[in-house]
Amino acid sequence: MKFAVTVKERKAGMPCDNRPIGIFDSGLGGLTALSELRKLMPRENIVYFADTARNPYGTRTPVELKKMARENLAFLARSGVKTVIAACGTMSTNALDVLHTSEVPVINVLEPSVAAMAAVSGKQPLAVIATDASIRSGGYTRALNSACPGREVIALACQEFVHLCETGHTLPKDPLLQQEVAKALAPLQEAKPAALLLGCTHFGLIAEAISAYLGENVVLISAAECAAKAMKAYLEEAGLTGGSGEETLYTSGSVREFEEKAEHFLHRPVKALYGSAGE
Repeated sequence: MKFAVTVKERKAGMPCDNRPIGIFDSGLGGLTALSELRKLMPRENIVYFADTARNPYGTRTPVELKKMARENLAFLARSGVKTVIAACGTMSTNALDVLHTSEVPVINVLEPSVAAMAAVSGKQPLAVIATDASIRSGGYTRALNSACPGREVIALACQEFVHLCETGHTLPKDPLLQQEVAKALAPLQEAKPAALLLGCTHFGLIAEAISAYLGENVVLISAAECAAKAMKAYLEEAGLTGGSGEETLYTSGSVREFEEKAEHFLHRPVKALYGSAGE
């Protein structure tokens, strides 16, 4: 399975690589990838870019998304990152060619999460939820059909989930969230999929509410978690691990607003800086 990176040679025994890992997303969703990566690799340095000024990505065109992907990668490259997680399902489905050809090695969220879905046994359908642009691109559906021949694939666009996450409606008992989850995921109640891929990293913020609605028999697979695991495997194989646990967070929107929302999710103080990847 190709994750938009190629290890050309084993670097075992080489000195630690203290350069940071870059992560980008349209906003808060990528913090799910940051959190998972921090659990797996607590000493790695991380530079996170939340492109909140251009949020949401899910309503953008493929042409726009490819341009923005290049700009985000260039922004992180200027920060001296050694690798990047494109912690965005919309970018991973609409700008995969840009991610694959980046000079800085990139892990996307599509390929490792589809590989995890392919490991789900049984004959029940497999489902994926993502943004409008991701579902419209057909990227997840094509990849799942290729990796899981013979399995029915159900793809649902849940763009409103992004708005709820960005506006703080993430608690499992939140009435607005419960209402939208029931409305958007109603088709899955009858279909009874074996697993549901959270194809937008924002959706990890509301996984508890989704699981409560669908029931414990439906396995939830987080695209963010899969990408973090893929990054760990890549860095260890390439001999690129190293760092002191430092974090630098940038946002292209309101610094104060991002800090408040990020603290709500990360449950710790957050200090962010302003940064712009666009023109």
